[in-house]
Amino acid sequence: MHVHPIPPSMAIRTRFSAFLLLLLPLEFIAVMGVTPPLPLPECRPILAVDRDLVQLTLNLEFLEAEFFLHGALGMGLDVFGPRRSSSSWWKEGQSGSHHPAITESVGGVPRPRLNISAEAFAAFFNRAMNTTLSPPFNPYANSLNYLLASYVIPYVGLVGYVGTIPNLVGRTNRELAASLLGVESGQDAVIRTLLYLRANEKVKPYGVTVAGFTDRISEIRNRLGRCGMKDEGLKVPKQLGAENRTTSNILSADADSLSYSRTQPEILRIVYGTGDESRPGGFLPNGGAGRIAMRFLAT
Repeated sequence: MHVHPIPPSMAIRTRFSAFLLLLLPLEFIAVMGVTPPLPLPECRPILAVDRDLVQLTLNLEFLEAEFFLHGALGMGLDVFGPRRSSSSWWKEGQSGSHHPAITESVGGVPRPRLNISAEAFAAFFNRAMNTTLSPPFNPYANSLNYLLASYVIPYVGLVGYVGTIPNLVGRTNRELAASLLGVESGQDAVIRTLLYLRANEKVKPYGVTVAGFTDRISEIRNRLGRCGMKDEGLKVPKQLGAENRTTSNILSADADSLSYSRTQPEILRIVYGTGDESRPGGFLPNGGAGRIAMRFLAT
C-alpha cells in the first residue's frame, strides 16, 4: 500500500492543533472548575468606586518608585518632584512613570510618608525569618541584598491589580489597570528570574539560600494577608507547582498557572507589616493615602 507523505505545512498545522488540544483540559478546568467556597468576610472584595480602587494602587507605586530611585540614583521623590503623584518623571524604572497615567485617569493623592530605611527592611526580614538576623539585614549593602529586598514589594502590587480589575466598572479604568498589571508582571518576572539564577547561593553571612529567603518572605506575606496561600517562593513542593509537576517556581501562580489576587485590605495588611488594615506601620508608618486607606484608619 502506498502511503502519501504529509505535506510540511499540514504537519505544522497538525502539531499546532495537537498542542491546542493539550491546552484545552487546562482551560476547561480553569473556566468550568468547581466554584470555590465563599471567602471569609476579611477576604472578600470591598465596595468602592473605580476612582478609590485605582487610587489605592498609588501607595504601592509611590513605595516602589521611592525604593528603586534610591537604589538607582541614591535619592528619592523629594529630590525629583514635589509631594503630588502627578509630578513623577522617573524613567530609571517603570513604577515612577506609572503615576501620570493613574492621576490623569482618576486623579492623584498626596504621597504618604514612606519608610524604605535599612531598619524597616531589617525588621521585615527578622519577622520573615522568625529570628533577629545578625548583622541586621541591609538592602543597600550589596546587589544580592537589594535584589532580595526588591522581592518584597512589587509582587504585592501585582496581585493587587489582579484583585482590583474584576471590580472596576469603567472600561477606561479597566484598560489602565490591565496595562499597569502587564508592566508589574514583567517587573516581577525579571526580579524572580534574577533571584532564581542564584537560588542555591547562600546569602552571607546568614547561611540561608536565596530560595530559602524567598520562601520565608512569601510565607510572612501570606500570614500578614490573612487569606491563605497567595504567595510562593522560588521553589515549592510539587503539589504547589505548575500542574503539580515541578518544584521550580519562577512565576508565582496556582496549580493551573493562574495568578493569585489580593483585596485592598490584604495589601494594606502586608505593607503595614501589622496584619491589620486599620493599624499602620512598616513601609507606610502613618498609613496609606486615598479614601479606602483612610476609611480603614478611621475604624
